[in-house]
Amino acid sequence: MKTTITKSDFQAAFTTMNREDNFSYEGLSALFDYFEDFEDDTGIAIELDVIAICCEFSEYENLEEFQGAYGEDYESIEDIQNSTSVIMVDNDSFIIQDF
Repeated sequence: MKTTITKSDFQAAFTTMNREDNFSYEGLSALFDYFEDFEDDTGIAIELDVIAICCEFSEYENLEEFQGAYGEDYESIEDIQNSTSVIMVDNDSFIIQDF
């Protein structure tokens, strides 16, 4: 059984699970759009699992913050995209699928 959720439902689910600090409001919006696009492109419905999303994805405010976690071998967003999925949030911040 599947339930269709809205972007607001998606964002509220993180608050309900006490995970509202894992992603910014804008980051959750970008994640929701990413998952909707994935569903549209593949025809595969995604189950909303807040804990799994928090374990599989991380948001970074900028490249320097990312480099603090993954090292300075990654000199640009393009370098990161060669290793994993990158979801742009705004001009500087982005979300990656952890690797």
